[in-house]
Amino acid sequence: MHGEGHSDPPLRALPCAPRPQLMEPEGKEGSESGKVAPRLGFIHRSGSRPQLDLTGAAIQGNLEERNPTIVLPNQSDDIPHLAIDIGGSLIKLVYFSRHEDYTTDDNTWRSFKHGSEVLNGQNRLGFLTCQHENSLNEHATIKATGGGAYKFADIFKEKLAVTLEKEDEIDCLVAGANFLLKSVRHEAFTHMNGQKEFVQIDQNDLFPYLLVNIGSGVGMIKVDGDGKFQRVSGTNVGGGTFWGLGSLLTNCKSFDELLELSKKGDNSAVDMLVGDIYGGMDYSKIGLSKTNTASSFGKPTSENKDLSDYRPEDISLSLLRMISYNIGQISHLIALRYGLKRIFFGGFFIRGHAYTMDTISLAVRFWSKGEAKAMFLRHEGFLGALGAFMSYHNHGLEDLMAHQFVEKFPMATPYVGAKIPVPPLGDLNEKISWLEKFELESTKITAPVPLAPPAMTGFSGPERPLSKESILSSDASAALNVGVLHLVPSMEAFPLLADPKMYEPNTVDLSDQGELGYWLNVLSEHLPDLVDKAIASEGGTDDAKRRGVAFSSAFSAHLARLREEPAAYGKLGLANLLELREECLREFHFSDAYWVIKQRENEASLGVLHDLLMELDSMDVETRLLAVVEGVLAANIFDWGARACVDLYRKGTIIEIYRLSHNKMQRPWRVDDFDLFKERLLGSPEKKTTPYKRALLFVDNSGADIVLGMLPLARELLRRGTEVVLVANSLPALNDVTASEIPEIVSKAAKHCDILQKAAESGGLLVDATAKVDDTSGKDLSSVASLWVVENGHGSPCIDFRQISPDLASVAKDADLIILEGMGRALHTNFNARFKCDALKLAMLKNQRLAAQLVNGNIYDCVCRYEPAS
Repeated sequence: MHGEGHSDPPLRALPCAPRPQLMEPEGKEGSESGKVAPRLGFIHRSGSRPQLDLTGAAIQGNLEERNPTIVLPNQSDDIPHLAIDIGGSLIKLVYFSRHEDYTTDDNTWRSFKHGSEVLNGQNRLGFLTCQHENSLNEHATIKATGGGAYKFADIFKEKLAVTLEKEDEIDCLVAGANFLLKSVRHEAFTHMNGQKEFVQIDQNDLFPYLLVNIGSGVGMIKVDGDGKFQRVSGTNVGGGTFWGLGSLLTNCKSFDELLELSKKGDNSAVDMLVGDIYGGMDYSKIGLSKTNTASSFGKPTSENKDLSDYRPEDISLSLLRMISYNIGQISHLIALRYGLKRIFFGGFFIRGHAYTMDTISLAVRFWSKGEAKAMFLRHEGFLGALGAFMSYHNHGLEDLMAHQFVEKFPMATPYVGAKIPVPPLGDLNEKISWLEKFELESTKITAPVPLAPPAMTGFSGPERPLSKESILSSDASAALNVGVLHLVPSMEAFPLLADPKMYEPNTVDLSDQGELGYWLNVLSEHLPDLVDKAIASEGGTDDAKRRGVAFSSAFSAHLARLREEPAAYGKLGLANLLELREECLREFHFSDAYWVIKQRENEASLGVLHDLLMELDSMDVETRLLAVVEGVLAANIFDWGARACVDLYRKGTIIEIYRLSHNKMQRPWRVDDFDLFKERLLGSPEKKTTPYKRALLFVDNSGADIVLGMLPLARELLRRGTEVVLVANSLPALNDVTASEIPEIVSKAAKHCDILQKAAESGGLLVDATAKVDDTSGKDLSSVASLWVVENGHGSPCIDFRQISPDLASVAKDADLIILEGMGRALHTNFNARFKCDALKLAMLKNQRLAAQLVNGNIYDCVCRYEPAS
């Protein structure tokens, strides 16, 4: 059932590491608030999950992918859910599989042309197109939709031992579209003049809309809500028309061959233009340019030529323009008739093809006089199959929200279109072998090139879209732009955001190509040092070196792809770029590239902690608070992600750098709200204050940053009766400390401090109490609050508060102070974020460009930004 000549995309999947959660420690007393203090532990699963267990799942892929895979690591039962949409040319399939049963070598799945990695302990919901060449091992009943579900039901049963349980095609299309539009943050996008712009849809303002499904024919459905719709129109001139007429007129054998041919076409050789009628002049009275199409395929009427005299390339382009433009025009007229504001286009006719989308968009814009825009769907071809899958009971998908989806980018994505095709890669060794072959043969990566600036001559007729010829390479292979869409249903939005709808984590706008180019250069320059650290973290073995070279090649390819096509991975912020780097490291099994360095720096910092605490305890309270905040800013210099920091490391030891940094702490800082924070924390003779109830400290780097910076700050809050929650990464990123590493650090630090020891014991971090040490603080320890640790759900130097761990969401509800520390969490992201509680943002600027942009400052300037609750 697969279109002849069509090449299906290989799927990719990255490991989804087990996510430790908080559990109540056995035998521990409650905190001062009367609640039992959680501690870092392991995942606890409920036995009352629905049939399909979505906990800890993830969606991996980029914003252009139309066949992502959903990994489900916690699924314990075999679920035979499989749904297909059998159209006139392709079978679109959504499936659930367990890795033990369905490997890339299993005959059960050999007929499906995917390349998913078989990951230990992981399960998937996959979206793919397929052929059915081999029989399934066991009889199965699966959901099916589309005309082929009826036409080929007997063949499936006889040849494949599969019974098709038929679902209504329109029901499935609408269900699939509604689910995606409500659940995926960047599912819909506009496309004009070769430029893609993603659109965030407000779930409360989604309906009504017109869904235009372009398959062999075209169906137009007015959607008023979940399960509320009616088919209002359609046309028999669709994808089948393009393929059928194209094969007759050009002898092309496949749909994609026609698309590729159109790339080289010139429709003016076949179409009659306005200028052909008016002697090369515009028809300015009614606003028509001489380049507007007056009649598709009209030119042969005035020429004495045979079909063989016309180039197939010109015919294919004219045919594509004619069909696409008319679909856009008819769709607008139907939307106008029913008063619909939004038109969403889906179906495999589009194929992610830029010229097709531009032509449809041009028609909608022209006939609506610029008031309406065509919108397209990333999963355009899988609406029916997804809707059929959702018809299973207890699939657990109905209530998913946009913040539960995470977009990631697999290794193969930037290599799409290469002369050496990316094969189905079943394991890491196959990935590396393919990369080595790719490098050896010096094959260039084929990727769309930057687009020319818009230069439309008018809006009065079917102009020639700019996504053409040398301006944009063919998108016939766009469906190969694949990855894995990770679904994380356990992720939640941060409850303390002042305005979640207006929240934007990224401070730097990478839609500016100059800005994007700068940060791509930064990542590229840092890459050799990162590779060295990654190899060293694995003991410098030959295997580690081989993986390091492969990682460098793959990540460099990502950067090259983004240079050539900035929108290739959707709407990116700096946080997304940094996350891309970390995901690429993990894909090549570098679980913690800076592990060795982090351990060395932790030990060096812990060695001087006792002297630091004694010095702090000798100060009066106001002097001590200033010294503690200065210590946080000074210690934040230790950031292996910053070139300035790397250069410093080559010139001195960690303690020497810390002392140098601390000695240069001179106020006023570039942003200096310390006095406001001090007044709120300590009060004044005129105004008494109460301690904060709970503070969330978002920590940054290992070593001096947490040991000599954030722990003393936490200690100061603890001794004032404030519960402190240290919030750290779930997964490693550069030299950032992780939640799983903090208990050991705190345990060692507690040997030097009774305050930390008592707080850690109360918070469950020290199950086996260490020996008591002499109290040098002169503080009555009976009022010391609890110290907890919680993971943030991220594995990046930045944090997106639209997606955080449920543990963090839970403890945040009672927090009245947030402290964001470090460039990634306080500057790159969240510098402009506002919260319902007080917020303190602390960081040392280690990038000159960012320093100038944010605060008109310089490198090594300090930011101490205090913001009362919004």
